[in-house]
Amino acid sequence: MSYAQYIKEIGRGAEGARDLTREEACRVYAAMLDGGVPDLELGAILIALRVKGESIEEMLGFLDASDQRMHRLVMPHGRVRPVVLPSYNGARKEANLTPLLALLLQRFGVPVLVHGLLEGFGRVSTAQIFRELGHLPVGSVQQAQQTLSAEGLVFLPLNAFSPGLHNLLALRGRMGVRNSAHSLVKLINPFAGEAVLVAPATHPDYIELMRALLLERGQRALLLRGTEGEPYANPKRRPRLELVSRGQVDILFEAEHDSLRGLPNLPEAIDAASTARWMRRVLDKQLPLPKPLANQLACLLYASGYADDLNQAKAIVAVEATGMAMGGN
Repeated sequence: MSYAQYIKEIGRGAEGARDLTREEACRVYAAMLDGGVPDLELGAILIALRVKGESIEEMLGFLDASDQRMHRLVMPHGRVRPVVLPSYNGARKEANLTPLLALLLQRFGVPVLVHGLLEGFGRVSTAQIFRELGHLPVGSVQQAQQTLSAEGLVFLPLNAFSPGLHNLLALRGRMGVRNSAHSLVKLINPFAGEAVLVAPATHPDYIELMRALLLERGQRALLLRGTEGEPYANPKRRPRLELVSRGQVDILFEAEHDSLRGLPNLPEAIDAASTARWMRRVLDKQLPLPKPLANQLACLLYASGYADDLNQAKAIVAVEATGMAMGGN
């Protein structure tokens, strides 16, 4: 395959470049995932896409190629849908609370699959906090299936189910900038069925693109502005929480804009050990769960089918998880 024709189209800069069709994007990305693109052309494609910006059709094509090469998990038995938490950013300024959200869902019997990277690259990763809490990553999809059945919670490294995407993510260290794969991994559902994906947008402008992609692909997802790119609601100020399902979008909670009356009780430091200690105290009900996370937990109990409606989910969380009163929208 010659890649010059594609580079010529997408490499003319933000003003002169042409978007690839969905089919072209799928063809090119498939070769990239398979390791079939020479280094020079691969770097040119990645930088051209970053400068131009990916279109919806291109992202759909990239996701098509990723789907075709992904090692899938079988959906768990039962009426409750599993929840998928993509965790790729880690903590830089705020404590990473993704493991807490996963553990709370597990407590309610909602199957949870967290996928991400083992390395923190200078940040505190979810895998590092899980280790402090006694939850070790698995090494294969088969092990993930067994652990999920036995424990209801598993951390699956990206390279175990999508090695091609893992290799593209790893290019950041060599190239110095992110590429399309960093966006794709937050839209991946490794299950062969309708799980609930928690889709965290890193920047406000990206929420619209993610929403359009989720709708086009018919995915069930809870869309939000992630905290430093992680899939949990900011404990200091709740972002808007949108449920995308069956071709429509329902706003379950609006974003909070009022001034803070007081800061929630949060970990004293962002390192893995301090974060894990704080999480144990929240799980033991020695400390209150920050309200934005309680709101997000209620959304996921509803989206997963654990609760019949959002009001029931709010009541369940208030009584069983936190003992705190939960307000309306």
